[in-house]
Amino acid sequence: MTRAVIIGAGIGGLAAAIRLARRGISVEVYEAADKAGGKISERNFDGFRFDAGPSLLTLPEMVLELLDDDLRFPIKKLDVITKYFYPDGTKLSGFGNVPKLATEIKEKLKVPESKVVRYMQKAAEVYDLTADLFIFGSFHRIKNLINLKALKTVLNIRKLQAFSSLHEFNERELEDKKLVQLFDRYATYNGSDPYQTPATLSVISHLEHNLGAFIPEDGMFKVTESLFQQAIRLGVEFHFGEPVRKVETTDGKVTAVWLDSGFVQAEIVVSDVDIHRFYSTLLPDSKRLAKLNKEERSSSALIFYWGMKGLSPEMDVHNIFFSASYEEEFDYLFRKKEVFDDPTVYIYISSKYNKTDAPEAFENWFVMINAPADVGQNWSEIIERSRIKILEKLERMMGKKLQKNVVTEEILSPPEIYKQTGSVNGSLYGSSSNSRYASFNRHANFRSDIAGLYFVGGSVHPGGGIPLCLSSAKIVDGLVKEQIRKKDRF
Repeated sequence: MTRAVIIGAGIGGLAAAIRLARRGISVEVYEAADKAGGKISERNFDGFRFDAGPSLLTLPEMVLELLDDDLRFPIKKLDVITKYFYPDGTKLSGFGNVPKLATEIKEKLKVPESKVVRYMQKAAEVYDLTADLFIFGSFHRIKNLINLKALKTVLNIRKLQAFSSLHEFNERELEDKKLVQLFDRYATYNGSDPYQTPATLSVISHLEHNLGAFIPEDGMFKVTESLFQQAIRLGVEFHFGEPVRKVETTDGKVTAVWLDSGFVQAEIVVSDVDIHRFYSTLLPDSKRLAKLNKEERSSSALIFYWGMKGLSPEMDVHNIFFSASYEEEFDYLFRKKEVFDDPTVYIYISSKYNKTDAPEAFENWFVMINAPADVGQNWSEIIERSRIKILEKLERMMGKKLQKNVVTEEILSPPEIYKQTGSVNGSLYGSSSNSRYASFNRHANFRSDIAGLYFVGGSVHPGGGIPLCLSSAKIVDGLVKEQIRKKDRF
């Protein structure tokens, strides 16, 4: 029986384990942490439950297709995806239905509905032109570039808006400053800067508003829990608290992985660790590492998990309190490597739909601001200052006192993100997309010079976020299928 070792039990590693096990491959997963999930985890303290990482699910079918019927979990499609709050007092509901969204924007911002509808149509076009090649396939293989779909993408390259920044494109298409800011924020979904990242990222708004945004009724951690249970059911063996130290190759083939306790032979090795860490420790390669180090790291996050006394009827499940100076905020993040004093604040309150996530008459606030990658900043000072600034901002924009309502608190900063997840510099998505060539520079899901070595997760193709990590596992599954066929032929 073919034997596979998967390094890391993040969402990409779990999905790869399930797919390979279904092929009859013997799969073992080695994870340095004491549990599966990576960034998709949860925190429980003082009667409050928090989703610790991602808080929204798009393309849920990519999760559900991995699960047996009895392990599939109920999910809720959000009517209002996000509620937006602007410094001048404007409030806007980001509906997950384009006609309703267009009507809301017309009423609140006086922007013609036709502008919003046309923008979303263009975002859908970008998705249709790029999905098979850039999301669900690997353009690192010649055969994937020589087909009618790839030709269609090339012939319609101007529609991809790859030569404009997302901000420039949004200004041309939407004009209204508040609306531009709303659609600029989608750059942050993969840790990038809307003033630099290509307008191709408008595709993210398509996923939310055209296809829909969802949330598991029992919280985002249900994604991890269900995938883990599925893998166990298929016979996958998990080894927690056992980090892989080295990947062994011989004559252009992967042969084993080394642990503290010895080595484990394998014909297939799938890495679900940050690609920088892989080439610095697991398979040292100074040339590849030097190339990776030239790429700008994605942003990170500073998160406060607050147990809050009282209810907030003015807020929804997902909420954004915008900065008054968005461009300056991103200048701080990517050029100054600092946290802006007027940050955009994201608040996720899962207890609004799952009452058991907080005690009665309380709410669980996941409060996040964008933060730069960790390059040695004074995080103790940044955390203290940011906490004050966030509370001042929220009190000003909500018109009520909040400081005394924080009854319990935990904090997650970029250094802790690195410590807990292995994401180098605490960058949530590996490299940023602050270049028109960023997608092409992402590491492939395989090594053409080392048979049996594959890569999944947010730091490799196609990128960060739940759907993309799941897609990386699907791509690897197809590559492994080809490897096994070649082996069987000989």
